[in-house]
Amino acid sequence: MAEIIATANGDFHDLKSLLSAKDRDYLVQKNGDQVKLANLDGKIVALYFSASQSSPCQRFFSNSIEIYQELAAKGDFEAIFISRDKDEKSFNEYSSKMPWPTIPFSDSTTRDRLIELFQVKKIPRLVILNGEGKILRKNGVSVITEYGADAYPFTEERLEELREEEENEKKNQTLRSFLVSRSRDFLNSNDGNRVPVSDLEGKMVGLYFSLSSLKPCREFTTNLIEIYGQLKEREENFEIVLISLDNQHQSFKEEFERMPWLALPFMDKGLSKLIRYFDLKTLPTLVIIDTDGKTLHSNAVKMIENHGIQAYPFTAERLAELVEIEKSWLKSQTLESLLVSEERDFVIGKRGVKVPVADLVGKHILLYFSAQWCPPCRAFLPKLIKAYHEIKAKDDAFEVIFVSNDSDEASFDDFFSEMPWLALPFGDGKGPSLMGTFQVSVIPTLIAIGPTGKMITKEARDLIKVHGPQAYPFTEEHLKEMEAQVEEMAKRWPEKVSHLFHVEHELVLTRRTVYICNGCKERGLKWSYYCEECDFNLHPRCALEENKKEDGDDMVGHVDSGHDGDVGDEETFKDGCICDGEVCYKAYKA
Repeated sequence: MAEIIATANGDFHDLKSLLSAKDRDYLVQKNGDQVKLANLDGKIVALYFSASQSSPCQRFFSNSIEIYQELAAKGDFEAIFISRDKDEKSFNEYSSKMPWPTIPFSDSTTRDRLIELFQVKKIPRLVILNGEGKILRKNGVSVITEYGADAYPFTEERLEELREEEENEKKNQTLRSFLVSRSRDFLNSNDGNRVPVSDLEGKMVGLYFSLSSLKPCREFTTNLIEIYGQLKEREENFEIVLISLDNQHQSFKEEFERMPWLALPFMDKGLSKLIRYFDLKTLPTLVIIDTDGKTLHSNAVKMIENHGIQAYPFTAERLAELVEIEKSWLKSQTLESLLVSEERDFVIGKRGVKVPVADLVGKHILLYFSAQWCPPCRAFLPKLIKAYHEIKAKDDAFEVIFVSNDSDEASFDDFFSEMPWLALPFGDGKGPSLMGTFQVSVIPTLIAIGPTGKMITKEARDLIKVHGPQAYPFTEEHLKEMEAQVEEMAKRWPEKVSHLFHVEHELVLTRRTVYICNGCKERGLKWSYYCEECDFNLHPRCALEENKKEDGDDMVGHVDSGHDGDVGDEETFKDGCICDGEVCYKAYKA
């Protein structure tokens, strides 16, 4: 067993005992040379647990060689490879690329002992010990990733210094303070030239954090290219720098080739610092740096999506102006202003029939944002169709318009063929515009538009799930009337019931917020027949089965689950969208 010695300053490891075997007091270099363990005396040692087939290990390894060479040159640092490979061939191929020594693959006893001692469950793992064998960092990967060789000698004091330096940099921020490194003072153009960072000083700069494999990034890039071109035509003092999170050079190259701006070099050492420095949380992100080098806007993506080129120059004053413009626009909003474009003044019905938007003026409209690829959308569609027919039978001045989020026309056609209502033509520019206008971030979403063309509510989907067609026309006054009717109805329900579903105790009529009915397995709202001891709920309609056809009781306190077996609790679907059973939404984290 490796010797662990207790001191006044805490426990530390005897490195010779830790790394040696009964018949071995050395490590092995890639050329076969032996490195005596005695050579480690007084050195900072990083134990590198890794495996050749692990993608995270490969990414970390590709960035670590240069850092190692810089640290090894100090004379008191060494790294040691402890392999997690399962076969010697993989070990040999991997270790042959490493400039640091390794424990021989044949010594599985020592490797297994180290893995157990340091509780290595995930790789890559970097355990860093000082010259006395005391652990400095249990997971040095994050430290190396964030600070590189600057983290040396890896003490808490040094890391605190780096944090303070970074805070001071932010207080005295300039373009050079975060875009220039010790080894690089330039950016790349997509024609292969190097552009000095100094050429950007005095300009407003957008730092564009993007990942080419994400659909929202690709879509925003297309939008940003158009806006960038318009700003250049106006000779605005504005530049963009791509900060790519791609880890495949070909993907980076192909995406950068279509961009007319500059970029940080692929997998640049400064990437991790920029991610941390600007507290990157979502993709895409466009950080706006003002002409003085200070951060003006932490993420202007939504501002651009909602306002386009009018968002420039991205100041708080400009945003306030746009808010006032938007308020004024909403006051004058009409159905035509929402749906009509320069090229089109109609929506489409079955077999391509063109229905003039003018024919819909004065009606109640639901804008239905949805897509075939979205499981919750497919699950909700039958419920909406049922409500549509019932509402339409009572009031013909009602219509639904499908706004597709599908990425190909075949999917749009197939999904629209199931719907009895109208749609915006596939690929129409008004679709993204409407999503921006109403800030639609999840699908399915139903926006209720009143006869004047003004929005009534963005929550029409939930209202239909709770109340069905009785929610129409979705106004606040109508909903208050419905709530009063439910309260009046509840007065006629018995305070307690016995039920075959729960024979242990009586169920008590109880006000509840949201719950899952143990009878039909769907969600409920406001009222439940409840057993507190067993945490058991029944919808009033399930508990009072014989009354469910009277007075519309079948809709009271009942909310459809929306799952319908399509998805689990949370799964990733098309282009990184997260579908949680209720909706699909964009949740892109760096």
